[in-house]
Amino acid sequence: MSACAGILVFGIVLAILGTVFGLPAMRSRLQVSLAQQGTIILLLYLGIFIGSLLVGPLIDHLGHKANLLSSSLIVASAMVLFAGAHSVTTASIAAILLGVGGGGLNTCTNVLVSDLYTEQRGPMLNLLGIFFGVGAMSIPLMAASIEGRFTIPQLFLFSAVLALGCTAWYALISFPPPQTKQAFSWRELVVVAKYQGVLLLAFILFCESGNEACIAGWTSTYVGVIGHSPRVATLILAAYWGALMLSRMLAARVLRGIAKSQLVLSVALLSLGGTAVLISARSLILLFTGTALIGLSYGPIFPTTLAIAGDRYTQQAGTVFGLLFSVALIGGMTFPWAVGQVSQQIGVRSGMVVPGLGAIVIVGLCIALVFGQHKSKIQPSVS
Repeated sequence: MSACAGILVFGIVLAILGTVFGLPAMRSRLQVSLAQQGTIILLLYLGIFIGSLLVGPLIDHLGHKANLLSSSLIVASAMVLFAGAHSVTTASIAAILLGVGGGGLNTCTNVLVSDLYTEQRGPMLNLLGIFFGVGAMSIPLMAASIEGRFTIPQLFLFSAVLALGCTAWYALISFPPPQTKQAFSWRELVVVAKYQGVLLLAFILFCESGNEACIAGWTSTYVGVIGHSPRVATLILAAYWGALMLSRMLAARVLRGIAKSQLVLSVALLSLGGTAVLISARSLILLFTGTALIGLSYGPIFPTTLAIAGDRYTQQAGTVFGLLFSVALIGGMTFPWAVGQVSQQIGVRSGMVVPGLGAIVIVGLCIALVFGQHKSKIQPSVS
């Protein structure tokens, strides 16, 4: 329950900026260019990067309660700051804080589920992702439904109330003790980075996080630039989040019959097709189809890759997950920033080529992952 609530709030964190920047009122309020929009999204992911880097080892040392409580409180504070923002500077500060709190919630909830469900990490992490999808999908749906009725600050304040509810909940309940009792050491991050296969998983998540950030942060803007209304743009973004949530529900069942690495490769191939449809789309039907295919393909990649890591590195799951999230979020920072730069110079349609290139790289890395696992199985044992 606590993990589901935390990841739901993290879904809101990732969806809210992409949603509000698709509304003319937000862009007018802050007077931002496309390049500045990309920079603010970069700062959100920079904050998530910082939060993940800090919280991962601290989970192993302090446990989940303190980290979840402080992270949700930071998210609430950032939402309030965004509600009053009227400049790029204030929005940038709020974006960093929002990311720090969101990164803490993301890492804590995933590690908590990985620790509790050691025999079913793949299905349970995908099920956790459903609640992420619920939070993420609720924001564009809410924005589409309240257009003309409520204001953007009220949307931020509503999100702050949800985060404060999590803070109160975490203060009242107990959590499992820390996995390890040793003092925190930054050296642990270097040590786990040398574990066999960690960097391959990290680079898969690097590209996947970058792609997700591009779609979450730029889809509504892209649809608006093509010529559709803000309401349509937010509904198309909601279709992406809805498809992502659905795919995680399906992945929990599919993983009963195929290996985790095979699932990741299969959906990575699907993402290539979805991105191609979105980039070339001229009609509303193709826009919905492209975003839905991308959501279906992206959904299982992150949690299933984390499950592979959880299976391999059980003793220092917090540190390993923190490292994976941190590397992934470098992609989350740079990809949407690159979309903003390309969009400013050439156009938003050209900028959306960035996640297409990321999908190609993911496919190559997933092939290496499947081949590496198969090779390790057929290696002769050495006595």
